[in-house]
Amino acid sequence: MSKAVVFDHYGPADVLHFIEIPLAVPQPGQVRIRVRSAGVQPFDALFRSGAAHRWVPATFPQRLGNEWAGTIDELAPDVTGFSIGEGVFGWAMLASYAEHVVVKATDFVAKPQQMPWSEAGALSASGQTALAAIHELDVKAGQTLLIHAAAGGVGSFASQIARARGARVIGTASERNHDYLRSLGVSPVAYGHDLTGQIRLVAPDGVDAALVLVDSMEAIQVSLELVGEKNRIGTVAFSSAAREHGIRQLGTARSIERLTELVELYQSGDLQIFLQQEIPIANAAEAHRLIEGGHTRGKIVLTVNHD
Repeated sequence: MSKAVVFDHYGPADVLHFIEIPLAVPQPGQVRIRVRSAGVQPFDALFRSGAAHRWVPATFPQRLGNEWAGTIDELAPDVTGFSIGEGVFGWAMLASYAEHVVVKATDFVAKPQQMPWSEAGALSASGQTALAAIHELDVKAGQTLLIHAAAGGVGSFASQIARARGARVIGTASERNHDYLRSLGVSPVAYGHDLTGQIRLVAPDGVDAALVLVDSMEAIQVSLELVGEKNRIGTVAFSSAAREHGIRQLGTARSIERLTELVELYQSGDLQIFLQQEIPIANAAEAHRLIEGGHTRGKIVLTVNHD
């Protein structure tokens, strides 16, 4: 048997609980992973609350989590090139808050030896979302990118990826996260009165693109005022304001190639993984309460102890 975090109905964080489930056997082309850590994303809490049911309906009892790190536990007979006990990390849609996860052999890469387990578990989904967004918005060297909610998980990754491409990044965040953003090479701007004016003071030459990571009418309106080309504004949030104004909804086409690029950025020192807190997986509800509280700095990760 194994254990996984599930919820039986939509509701607050307390609906999450740990249950025993049968230990799945890998089918052709699959690998079973002994999970060591699993990242927590804002989408996870949105999904659990029921706010995303129009796009992604739950099937109860519903599992959670889209990114994980762990060791290979069992291989299907047709899977080659991997070994039992090998450290890897990757993605698994709505399944990663668990002691074990079964994934395709094409949905993970080797974990760099120097990358801690907790960091590896927080990179795959959020990192690929950020990388895809920077690509879709065509951010280039010498350009200025505005990121709304820049201190969160996706924002932290997107800021560093854009900086690695030679772009300047302006990030909106609460003042307590401004020093953190400066450490990433980001010019911080506080939420509040005349946000457009504040950003123009920081970027007198204008803003080339904007990435909106929060469901906020203000963030959409400010981006529309500052960015000359509407198609260079995008969001990954389930945002009614974005739909109302025709803002691009950016998706994540996950792939080994994207994950490999993130590993290369990490190994070159251009990408760091910042963790706000590590929480035992049995206390997943606590992680959800933290992420719903807003103003997250970096990532929150669930840790799994198999002892």
